[in-house]
Amino acid sequence: MELPKAYNPMQTEEKIYRIWEKSGFFNPDNLPGKRRENFVVMMPPPNITGSLHLGHALEAAATDCLIRMKRMQGYRTLYFPGTDHAGIATQNKVEKELKKEGLGRHDLGREKFLERVWTWREKYGGIILEQFKKLGTSADWSRQRFTMDKEYVKAVEAAFMHYYDKGWIYKGERVVHFCTRCATSLSDLELEYKEEQGKLWYIKYPIGGQRSEVGNQYIVVATTRPETMLGDTAVAVHPDDTRYKALIGKTVELPLAERIIPIIADTAVEQEFGTGAVKVTPAHDFIDANIGERHELSRIKIIGEDGRITPEAPKKYHGMKVKEARETVVEDLTVKGFLEKTEDYTHNVAICYRCETPIEPLPSPQWFLKMKELTQTAKRAYQSGRVRIAPERFRQVAIEWLDNERDWCISRQLWWGHQIPIPGEKDVLDTWFSSALWPFATLGWPEKTKGLETYYPTQWMTCAREILNLWIERMVFSGLEFMGKEPYAEIWIHPTVLTKEGKRMSKSLGTGIDPLELIRQYGADAIRFGLLWQITGLQDIKFDESALIAGKKFLNKIWNAARFVLHHTEKISIPETPPISEHKEDQKILASLNVHISRVEKEIAILRFGQALEIFYSFFWHEFCDEYLEHAKQRTDVAAKETLLWVLTTSLKILHPFIPFITEELWGILPHGNKPSLLMVAEWPASSNLEIRD
Repeated sequence: MELPKAYNPMQTEEKIYRIWEKSGFFNPDNLPGKRRENFVVMMPPPNITGSLHLGHALEAAATDCLIRMKRMQGYRTLYFPGTDHAGIATQNKVEKELKKEGLGRHDLGREKFLERVWTWREKYGGIILEQFKKLGTSADWSRQRFTMDKEYVKAVEAAFMHYYDKGWIYKGERVVHFCTRCATSLSDLELEYKEEQGKLWYIKYPIGGQRSEVGNQYIVVATTRPETMLGDTAVAVHPDDTRYKALIGKTVELPLAERIIPIIADTAVEQEFGTGAVKVTPAHDFIDANIGERHELSRIKIIGEDGRITPEAPKKYHGMKVKEARETVVEDLTVKGFLEKTEDYTHNVAICYRCETPIEPLPSPQWFLKMKELTQTAKRAYQSGRVRIAPERFRQVAIEWLDNERDWCISRQLWWGHQIPIPGEKDVLDTWFSSALWPFATLGWPEKTKGLETYYPTQWMTCAREILNLWIERMVFSGLEFMGKEPYAEIWIHPTVLTKEGKRMSKSLGTGIDPLELIRQYGADAIRFGLLWQITGLQDIKFDESALIAGKKFLNKIWNAARFVLHHTEKISIPETPPISEHKEDQKILASLNVHISRVEKEIAILRFGQALEIFYSFFWHEFCDEYLEHAKQRTDVAAKETLLWVLTTSLKILHPFIPFITEELWGILPHGNKPSLLMVAEWPASSNLEIRD
């Protein structure tokens, strides 16, 4: 058969993907032949609000590469797909749509609003999974799950009641992170931090409750948030700070509020910050809240959930937004002589990970999950090696988080999500509470299903480093708690894709890159090649489009090599076993092929996809195409033809996990003796004992 002169991915990829789907081989129950043990990977469920970005593409390309190789090696492979309901993100998305109509969710009411969310989800919620297909992802779409499916809702409710009955879930008023824009609490891990050029205000608190006209008897505190002083209930110093030892136990007057508060000693105070004396506002700072508990200080809530100053503060400031209150407080401190000085100060400000509104720590009645026993079970899994993390340095990151995690605030003041299964409650559960059950809830838990029995635990999991604690850790302790087994054996923290200049990609800044546009330009195989080529063991990737261009050139090299082999081997079928030849060149290329198979396997085993690809790229381009094909042009004997066909077809097998579309297309064209099955289920080539001969 004569191939076209150039490979056209646009004419191939959609056709090949339809063939794969029709075959049913994405489903492990349909795989041909006797299968060895499982190799199961749960797809990190993308948000239904999302569209494919380069991080998704890299994650999917690497996972699919591994899945395809394991499938060919005879494993019972399952790549399990699904989507997450993404509570805050989805509610924000639908509220923005309503805003265009001049409506808010309260105009519709809860029931009608949720109807709108489900309508939106039906229309847009599955788009991202269709985009994964364009990349060649060989997931079992027949098992696709959504974290708001009816069966999944049952699993979430069962998990909640399990914890509740054990006394590990409780409701209480504690200081939480609160987004005044989204009107909901957030956990520690749902915050992002933005560097801000702010101010450090130095405020004088009169000692003893009176201003001394002689000697200026003040204690000066430094703060980045002067408005919160309206809720101060103490001034704290370090017990070892000799500057203030004589003041411990005395009192000061709180400027503007005209209250008398104590000077206390606490080891949480950083002596190097500001003056070494700090204001204590137990209602609006987590460290201050802990200090307040230790010293039995009162808690005065002067910022409400609406982001405005409450009646607990002096009347003048009631109803002001935080920014306005800050400006007014600073002005009043200046006029009344309490402001000593102001300095420029750079610090990180906590913002909501969804809407980027500055977070307010404030007391709020919420539901919490006790973490002490859960985190320790996960820690033991890491320490024993039952759960491995690559790169290894993230193992300690995980353990440190487990050692320091506070009780988890699991309630959210949203309408979209899993409603807390307690009568009279209108809050929903944190999205991560439900996704923590993903490896087993998707398989039918709490029922004892065949899928659960067959495919749990899984073997491998991957994620970006920013959700190691948000998701990975929580799945580990959830699996141990509910299934008695770790949910997976190995976790790979994949690299972060950065711009060529080494900065985070951002759609809003115009530095994001659309993988779908790259697929339209280069084809999916070239994108997979370009991404996998850059996974070399380093944590971050400075994305370089030249790797995609190299991938496209390599695809054409493979195509042209196949054209030559087909033309040169007419009426010859691919041999069923490695050819035996007396020609030195044949022996050399066959031996080198086997050596390179082994090298590829070793690199993929340690997740160095780039090195694995580079090794075989070099073999195919230089040893096979540049050297052996040139030699074979001079020969017409059967040994040369069989060697050509053997090396080409074996190379297609090795390259298939990396670039599946072109390899599957060529596999179906090559002269197999019998009608071939698909390459995706062909047997992975075994290395032989052949040696390279000079």
